[in-house]
Amino acid sequence: MYLEYWRLKEKPFENTPDRRFLYPSENHRDALYKLLYAITGEKGCAMLSGESGCGKTVLVRTVVNELDLNSYEIALINYPFFDRNDFLKEVVHQFGREPGERSRVELFRELSQLFYENVTQGKKNILIIDEAQIIDDPQVFEELRLILNIQLEDRFLINVLLVGQPELREKTMLYPQLDQRIAIKCHLHRFDHENTAKYVAHRLKVAGCEREIFTEEALYLVHKISNGVPRRINNVADLCLLEGATRKLRSVDGEVFKYIV
Repeated sequence: MYLEYWRLKEKPFENTPDRRFLYPSENHRDALYKLLYAITGEKGCAMLSGESGCGKTVLVRTVVNELDLNSYEIALINYPFFDRNDFLKEVVHQFGREPGERSRVELFRELSQLFYENVTQGKKNILIIDEAQIIDDPQVFEELRLILNIQLEDRFLINVLLVGQPELREKTMLYPQLDQRIAIKCHLHRFDHENTAKYVAHRLKVAGCEREIFTEEALYLVHKISNGVPRRINNVADLCLLEGATRKLRSVDGEVFKYIV
């Protein structure tokens, strides 16, 4: 609707996990480096936390994209609302096997065999659990601990990446035997004003923008309204572009905010 007016090739502020739009703040670069180290270095378990809308999903996709997928077998669980038995079945399923109606012991045997076969074929096993903060059954955390115990003398046969909102950190601390196995913990913070401005500029550039559209006053207000949360920044900036185009403005300035808030 406003692409032609602002001379953009695509919408810059869509709330989709498109890794092209990942803004490499110092915080995000640090988390990316540490998560890649955890996976490629086979550290066993790592955690990425951050409040909703701070870019966890797109960062995880960037991590996966950095891997040589021919060398990894990756399983992804997006919503771990299972009890312990269904959780194990889902892990088996996500690794490409049919769990059937097997007991916990049989499921663990299946996973052990699967992980070992992949490793002997030169593939590392990665289990990514997104929205891990919604795990309610304490026994699921115990199953995760036991899964991490599937290892050889000199290496883990499975590496786990837990991704979730800040309360995930508090939850895992209630289970010290699991928490001690989380080798690396990363947390994504909200942007300050400077990084909010750079974030807006970065996304506009990726979308094909060749000039500055937002004034300093507008960027200040974007940060103030969004509180530095990327998803909220996207919502506010998108409305600014729409309103600015509708009113035939040359740039997005403070006046625009009278009509969008």
